[in-house]
Amino acid sequence: MILKKRTKIRYSRYVTSKIGKTKAVEANVSLKEYVPTTKWMTSETLKQMLNQHKMVYIKPNVGMFGNGVIRVEMSEGGGEIMPYSYQLGVNLKRFKTFDDMYASIIKKTGKKQYLVQKGIHLLKYRGNRFDLRIMVQQSPRRSWETTGVIGRVAHPSKIVTNFHSGGTLKPVDTLLHSYLSAGERDQYIQKLHVLGMRVAKAIHAKYRGVKEIGVDVALDKELHPWILEVNTSPDPYIFRRLRDKRIFSKIQRYGRANGRL
Repeated sequence: MILKKRTKIRYSRYVTSKIGKTKAVEANVSLKEYVPTTKWMTSETLKQMLNQHKMVYIKPNVGMFGNGVIRVEMSEGGGEIMPYSYQLGVNLKRFKTFDDMYASIIKKTGKKQYLVQKGIHLLKYRGNRFDLRIMVQQSPRRSWETTGVIGRVAHPSKIVTNFHSGGTLKPVDTLLHSYLSAGERDQYIQKLHVLGMRVAKAIHAKYRGVKEIGVDVALDKELHPWILEVNTSPDPYIFRRLRDKRIFSKIQRYGRANGRL
């Protein structure tokens, strides 16, 4: 009898496609309510979603640090001379027609594949938009665990919250202080921990090599969490900014156990 040598299957731990990760999360029916509508961007899908939501974000399917993200809006007032606009970086441009705006956007996006996503009006801290990053890692025992949650406050003149794009890092408790009582904040943050682990399991079900994720979450005025994006190579060092040094210490320890740090 000839014994066949077992081959070890290698799974990639880094997933670059945003649409692929979005579909992996949506495959879990219980998570669909947390995912804003996301489609491949074409002239038709952008126009359709803009008519429906009035504000959307378009982003490259492959990209990091908020690079290339564009906020697109259509004013609801019928008398607006230039009802269409988009902002990339700190530059805001206005247009009379959708076609004029789309032609300008295509010059920026080039041949890269872009997504269009329903825009979420973020909560604000001292007048500036913020979102959250949930860090979820496999523990040394190979169970999923949320190891940290941190807030990212956007630069006043920018549309993205990323620290690498000028955003400011803040504890989640600080950002939610004016929205929830102390006890409510604790419960809410615990719910975010659970949400992060559910997302990790959904991603891992499709991409078996993933060992860490960073979940970018927006909160609307009802405090409903929206999963904007999942990063399979999340920056652990932003958590060094938190006063509680135990959080980064644990993230670092788990990262080393996963062969990353």
